[in-house]
Amino acid sequence: MKRISTDEALFLLKKEDFHKLAKRANEIKRELHNNDIVTFIVDRNINYTNICINKCKFCAFHRDGQDDDAYILSKEEIFKKIEETIVLGGTQILIQGGINPGLDIDYYKGLLESIKSRYKINIHGFSPAEIEFLSKKHNLSYQETLLSLKESGLDSIPGGGAEILSDRVRAIISPSKISSQEWLNVMETAHSIGMKTTATMMFGSIESYEEIISHLDSIRTLQDKTGGFTAFIPWTFQRGNTKLVKEYDIKPASAVDYLKVIAVSRIFLDNIRNIQASWVTQGLKLAQVTLFFGANDFGSTMIEENVVRSTGLSNIISMNDIIYAIKQVGFRPVQRDTYYNHIKEF
Repeated sequence: MKRISTDEALFLLKKEDFHKLAKRANEIKRELHNNDIVTFIVDRNINYTNICINKCKFCAFHRDGQDDDAYILSKEEIFKKIEETIVLGGTQILIQGGINPGLDIDYYKGLLESIKSRYKINIHGFSPAEIEFLSKKHNLSYQETLLSLKESGLDSIPGGGAEILSDRVRAIISPSKISSQEWLNVMETAHSIGMKTTATMMFGSIESYEEIISHLDSIRTLQDKTGGFTAFIPWTFQRGNTKLVKEYDIKPASAVDYLKVIAVSRIFLDNIRNIQASWVTQGLKLAQVTLFFGANDFGSTMIEENVVRSTGLSNIISMNDIIYAIKQVGFRPVQRDTYYNHIKEF
């Protein structure tokens, strides 16, 4: 498979025939996977706090500490959510929250240790923004912070907080959040200590086509160096209840936009094996279509999800819904774990 340049990727995104693009992406997917299997994971998003000092303009989830609906979940509440997940066949919990200035590294370590002492489940948690916050708060290096969390039970890191890896865009949509390079540095450090992570991209706000391709290039370049990304997950900016939409006239990304980004991601990211559909932002039907545009993974059952829901969008489906959706379009559904090992075929 010949590697394409950023200029070629930009042409594909802006000008390539839609059907030719789908065909090329699908051919590459089959080269990489050589079967009709579509994977998914059974897990739950646990947002341990919605208090956040970053106040990103694209986010409807964050709250100030004094807000009536601000919260920090108790350990007992988190344990209950984990137990419900395990009963439903879950193998992973995704723990993410706001950048809460009232929490320190002892809180995170204590939470991880208490979960691991009770449950056999993979903890996929704490985005680079949370890692960077703890590093600065305690005057620790990224490596020291990550090793401390890993020793306490953190298994892998989600790619949240990447948005678009363009500091021009970030200065507008998330001026208080970590920079593009800081996000990449946290991920590189995680990979260097043997932690796998995912990579993400939120597009459809104020970025250019060139910035989308630059984002993909940053991910591909780091993957060349570390090999630590297990999957790439793009999704579209969700407009509801966000400050960004009040300030900028942003047209929502279309289904065609989303499918083109999925396809170009599959073609360009030749060193990342898995491309994940985002049914939670796109809906079940469009997620099915992505399977013909290069995606090979259906993501998570997402027993619970709060961040996207805060924008007013709520797609809720069961494991059986995912299994049926995959079968309906001619593929074989397989439950996987965090590291894409197959658990069970349906």
